[in-house]
Amino acid sequence: MRIATRVAELRAHLPRGGVGFVPTMGYLHRGHLALVERARAENPFVAVSIFVNPLQFGPGEDFHRYPRDLERDRALLEEAGVDLLFAPSVEEMYPKGFSTRVQVEGPLTALWEGEVRPGHFQGVATVVARLFLLVGPDRAYFGEKDYQQLLVIRKMVRDLGFPLEVVGVPTVREEDGLALSSRNVYLSPETRKKATILYRALLAMREAAREGLGVGEALERGEAVLKEVPEFKKDYLAIVHPETLLPLSRFVPGARGIVAGRFPEARLIDNLEVYP
Repeated sequence: MRIATRVAELRAHLPRGGVGFVPTMGYLHRGHLALVERARAENPFVAVSIFVNPLQFGPGEDFHRYPRDLERDRALLEEAGVDLLFAPSVEEMYPKGFSTRVQVEGPLTALWEGEVRPGHFQGVATVVARLFLLVGPDRAYFGEKDYQQLLVIRKMVRDLGFPLEVVGVPTVREEDGLALSSRNVYLSPETRKKATILYRALLAMREAAREGLGVGEALERGEAVLKEVPEFKKDYLAIVHPETLLPLSRFVPGARGIVAGRFPEARLIDNLEVYP
């Protein structure tokens, strides 16, 4: 596996085509490796980036304490058969005088994470657009765990005409259902046990839908689960359209349950298809 820290090195090591690309912020877990595995199966060449992007962190968020371990990540990626790792500095990604931003407008960025974290998706779209231009992949892989982010990136790719396919990969979970996240490392053992309420709330809503109940009743079931842990401060719990993310008053095929909130140590998000 080759490692590039500068744009010139990255371009020197990339082939002319056949690139599958997995952008990450590092501190890799099995969810990231599932993206790499999918990319490896579908492309002759696999590139991964590790870059903790300051543009997508708001004031008071965890940019400076976000977990980092490049040597551990390098070993995992080499074992997974990655061809090229791009691990740039902030100065390399955003040279002095960099002043361009990419903004996806509309409900996809205004609601949910966009409302709770103003400017977050502008930071995401800017860094992903820059990485797509630098790497020039045929396919790029993102986890469904960040479902809203996946839709925002797909929208940006369609609108700007990037010549690539955005591939969503199902969420990878622990045995008890907790969605894998680099931020799970923040959780104390006690909070880690309680963190399953996000997934259990989504399951409760899915079960309500299977029983033929309406959206309102399904949401009540999810809310009841979240109330089992008073220290969890909900940001939102909703059932939304799978493409627009607008809240639903009745179930449609592919309806998605989404949930987010804060424990004392960390903020977590999750989602699940609740209506087939």
